[in-house]
Order: sequence, then structure tokens, then C-alpha cells
Amino acid sequence: MGAFGEKEFLEAVAKNQNIIHKVCRLFTSDRDDHSDLFQEITIKLWLGYGSYKGDSSFTTWMYRVALNTAISMKRKSKLYQNTQPLTPNLDAAEEDNSFGDQEIAMLYRAIEELDPVEKALMLLYLEEKQYQEIADIMGITKTHVGVKLVRTKKKLEIIMRKMNQ
Repeated sequence: MGAFGEKEFLEAVAKNQNIIHKVCRLFTSDRDDHSDLFQEITIKLWLGYGSYKGDSSFTTWMYRVALNTAISMKRKSKLYQNTQPLTPNLDAAEEDNSFGDQEIAMLYRAIEELDPVEKALMLLYLEEKQYQEIADIMGITKTHVGVKLVRTKKKLEIIMRKMNQ
């Protein structure tokens, strides 16, 4: 089996389940869909665990499996067509509605309009992953990550300009 036993696998998944939840929030619109995708990702992780060789970190491998599963399900089904807003959790008690908060909220609304692969790329970029780790997760070259990020950022700029009109 993989780099460690079943107990260690379950502990590692439990410790890093926030990765799966982030991906599920990005690609689903309600609790039932979130739960279904979470379960599907967990199954894929378990089924793929035997082939996990430890060449990359466990979290990098988890991101890759989770994003590939979500993107694949998105492409196969209309189930995940409407997604939950990514709007950050801005403190409701805070009366200061600063420009930065509005800009961040607009960015997240713009990200919702991206295709699944672009969403995945931006999730990893906003998580401050290094280009090489993004490449490892997405299964593309580091150079391709840079090219896709430039294109996706330009697309986001256009979307955000339209929102401001």
C-alpha cells in the first residue's frame, strides 16, 4: 500500500480535510452537493492511495486528487453548475466598509465566472502556493502555470472592469 498504513492515511486526511472542503466550496452550490463531492473526493483519495509514492507532499497529492475529481465531475454533470459564492468572510460587526474589502469581494465574484480549471488555478494562487507546487498539483509544467496565471489574471481584470460599469 502507500507510504504509510490505513490509520496514518485516515489521520492525514482528517488533519488536511480543509483542502477537500475548500475545493468542494469552490465547485458546489449547496450542502448536499458539497457532501456528495466531499465523499467522492475521499473515495478517490482512498482508491489512489495505493499509487501514492510520496514523490510530492501528501497535501500536494490531496489537492491534485481533489481538484481533478471536482473538475471531472463538473465536466460530466450539470449538478455543479451553480456554485456557492466565494465571497470572503468579512466581519459583519465591522462597520468600516473599506475599499479593500469591497475589492476583495469583487475579486471573488469574478472568480466565480471562471471555468473550473481557472478556478482551481486561482484557488492555489490565492493559497500562496509556489508555481512548482501548483504545477505538481495541476499536472502541468511550471512555465504553463505562469502562462495560465497571466491569462487568468487578464480575464479577471476584464470581468472586474465589466462589474464596475
